[in-house]
Amino acid sequence: MTGFSKGNRKIEVALKWDPSPAGQPPTDLDIVAATFVSGDPYGTPAYLVHFDSRSPDGTIFLNRDSTDGRGFGWDEVMMLELDRLDSRYARVVVGAVIQQQPGRRTFVDVLNPAMRVREGYTVLAEDDFGSVLGATAATIAEFVRDASGDWTFRAGVHGFDEDPATFTRVMGRANRP
Repeated sequence: MTGFSKGNRKIEVALKWDPSPAGQPPTDLDIVAATFVSGDPYGTPAYLVHFDSRSPDGTIFLNRDSTDGRGFGWDEVMMLELDRLDSRYARVVVGAVIQQQPGRRTFVDVLNPAMRVREGYTVLAEDDFGSVLGATAATIAEFVRDASGDWTFRAGVHGFDEDPATFTRVMGRANRP
């Protein structure tokens, strides 16, 4: 049946990992989302949402944040209410970034990392970062608004070798057509 799709509407993106071994510095992963306007869907993000911010209109927000992976279940959880996002936004990219203090860390250094993207009870994607073990950050979800205004999910984990600040500037360049 066609013509009845409402596209993706309310999305949950989650990260989890195990705490560092005793005596080691804590491992801190963060979810970050970047929004892009229709006139520049692969350029500079219109705004970023991460552990210290939320979207200006409240449609993208972090509702669980961990600095050490010691939570129960999913340690970081971000909600994206795409159906409420203003029509000027054409693309949203979500990534996972490893904080680089006290030293350089990649996904191979993180114990049991995992990500999940779901809408309601439907899991859209799950991954263990196995394809990007040498990366310090990765994009984990991309949502694109189509001509009818519906949002489409594009799965895929794409690694980056960037510090957190640089990653937020370049994460939108992934999957460029």
